[in-house]
Amino acid sequence: MKELFQHNAMTDGITVRVAVNFLPEQSQPEAEKWFWVYHIRIENASHERVQLMTRHWRITDGAGMVAHVDGDGVVGEQPVLKPGDSHDYVSGCPLDTPFGSMEGFYTFHREDGEPFEVRIPFFPLAAPATAG
Repeated sequence: MKELFQHNAMTDGITVRVAVNFLPEQSQPEAEKWFWVYHIRIENASHERVQLMTRHWRITDGAGMVAHVDGDGVVGEQPVLKPGDSHDYVSGCPLDTPFGSMEGFYTFHREDGEPFEVRIPFFPLAAPATAG
């Protein structure tokens, strides 16, 4: 089955694609815990080699609370992408509300060491409605 990337953004020839799925088996609505998994594919359509150095996430829950998450690389890696390469990874996001959103940016370095930001598209986190 082919993954459906619902959200994407391109910056300077680097495309970030996101597919997000709610995981009911990892969620506990009765304890106000909901969990999503997201698959990200980063594609280099530029003409130079780049390296992903850091990430910045803005995570907003359904109550409007905003968390900023910064870190090196993605899931412990700082991948180098040659022209035409792509890099995939999967991570997750817990929230205390049944809906919210995520967005942010990666900082890449060009071959000459110059940093530049690549936008991560906004994507909603929404648990399906349940009869209660």
